[in-house]
Amino acid sequence: MGYGALVHDAWNGLLHALRITGSMTWQVTWSLLLGFTLSAMLEALVRKSTIVRLLPDDRPRSLATATALGAASSSCSYAAVALARSLVRKGANFTSAMAFQFASTNLVIELGLILGLLLGWQFTAAEFVGGPVMIVLLAVLFRRLLKPRLLDEAKANAERAVAGTMEGHAAMDMSVAAEGTTLQRLRSTEGLTSVSHNFVMEWAAVLRDIVIGLLIAGAAAAWIPDSFWQHLFFTDHPVGAKVWGPLIGPLVAVAAFVCSIGNVPLAAVLWNGGISFGGVVSFIFADLIILPIIVIYRKYYGTRMALLLTGTFYLTMVAAGYIVEAIFTPLDLVPDTRNASMGTEGVHWNYTTWLNIVFLAIAAVLVVRFYRTGGGPMLKMMGGGPDDMAEHEHHCH
Repeated sequence: MGYGALVHDAWNGLLHALRITGSMTWQVTWSLLLGFTLSAMLEALVRKSTIVRLLPDDRPRSLATATALGAASSSCSYAAVALARSLVRKGANFTSAMAFQFASTNLVIELGLILGLLLGWQFTAAEFVGGPVMIVLLAVLFRRLLKPRLLDEAKANAERAVAGTMEGHAAMDMSVAAEGTTLQRLRSTEGLTSVSHNFVMEWAAVLRDIVIGLLIAGAAAAWIPDSFWQHLFFTDHPVGAKVWGPLIGPLVAVAAFVCSIGNVPLAAVLWNGGISFGGVVSFIFADLIILPIIVIYRKYYGTRMALLLTGTFYLTMVAAGYIVEAIFTPLDLVPDTRNASMGTEGVHWNYTTWLNIVFLAIAAVLVVRFYRTGGGPMLKMMGGGPDDMAEHEHHCH
């Protein structure tokens, strides 16, 4: 094969990967916009200053509260990790802060929507079953493994306030300061401003990961043959595949470096490639142990705690994958076919296009509101130090 033919094949391969990426992007746009809009509305009602008071210990009630508040405080993985460290510094229980961290990345509306759109409603159900299971397992492990001396050492490291990533974003409180009923607060001028600020800031935080995730998924779908995935996931050995899937799922996530919602398109590729149902679940939950975040754990809490967090998080992700599959299989909730949507149908005038137009218009209104109410400078403060916002809680007045 001549040089010209190689270049031609490489160019065609690149265009094929980009077509898949573009088509997947178009398919999931409305669900992401809807999810972030709903999350922004919830965040407008939840004041970060009240969270610490509600997480005094690791009892079931505090863990349930942490889970609910985390799910309402949608964050990219980096901001969630930074916010959890902030909660620890302000006096929240460490285990509850980690539960909050899990929930704010793995139990959020937009993740459920995109899972349902690309993989099917069963995977959305698996997310909302597996997330609480993982938090309970983590609390049990911490009671056995988290010694007082190590905890004191981690808190001392946290007090040093070493910067990680998205510190400024994690420190901002963009909730509505006005009193009144939930509907009154959301319908007020301050409510619209708060929703717009939360919406744009969350998009700014996760956009990089979503783009990278879609590009990786497009490249993987176009360039990696099915035979590679089938060998990796032991598809010829049904029992072995179910055992192996939850073990390998988080490791693929670590290698992919993609966190937050960005790993869902790749999860669709892995599902079509033959990974087990439980393997998809553990892969989705593994956004909190990618290598850059492990480095941040070390900065925040010290080496020993970083190793404990990485090890216990991995164990809970694997166990959650096994438990979810064990629950869903006898209920006949594991899909029989592997037809996750990879955007191969392209762009057509259908419900997806109309929904995209509607939600892009809503997004445009929120973006305009964001900039007209002084949101621009906030984007520059997203990566600031953990104490940069200490004297400036950004309530929307």
